[in-house]
Amino acid sequence: MKVGVLALQGDVPEHLGVLRRVVRSAIPVRTPADLAEVGALFLPGGESTAIARLIEEAGLWGPLQARIRNGLPVLATCAGLILLARELAPSAFGRDPPTFGVLDVRVRRNDYGAQRESFEAPVVVDGLRGPPFPGVFIRSPRILEVGPGATPVARRGEEVVGVRAGPVWGLAFHPELSSDLRVHRHFLETVGAVG
Repeated sequence: MKVGVLALQGDVPEHLGVLRRVVRSAIPVRTPADLAEVGALFLPGGESTAIARLIEEAGLWGPLQARIRNGLPVLATCAGLILLARELAPSAFGRDPPTFGVLDVRVRRNDYGAQRESFEAPVVVDGLRGPPFPGVFIRSPRILEVGPGATPVARRGEEVVGVRAGPVWGLAFHPELSSDLRVHRHFLETVGAVG
């Protein structure tokens, strides 16, 4: 099965680099034809308003929304989480982007602070063996509320920093910026995209 990374803006090379160490075939997704080839998709971190605009310009909004609603496994990080959220709390960082509304969470963009306030912190991810995962938080969204349609899967202390709803996962941190492959591998194993 091919695994894709939405390749319009953001941490695309980083996700592809990790995935190519975990699966046989990882491809960039830039068109509806590319999207049709993949059995799982990663939505990268980046700038959420730019990514939303580029998804629309590429003619991917409708096809992507349909694939997600029909069960496409998706792991979304940072900006990707914002784009999947049911609701965005107003942020102080300009106009918020439209969302797909498929993940039952309320989030606020850039709620951990500006770029210079980025940090790394241990994250406990359900189902991961070994030490806590080294979570990298860069202008990350904060999960303010988890609705009944989602389940927490990652925590930094008591704070929820990752959720899932079936095959759709959203993380506030950037696992692609760590040398640790466990989150990517765990997600793909859980959704049956890698043996």
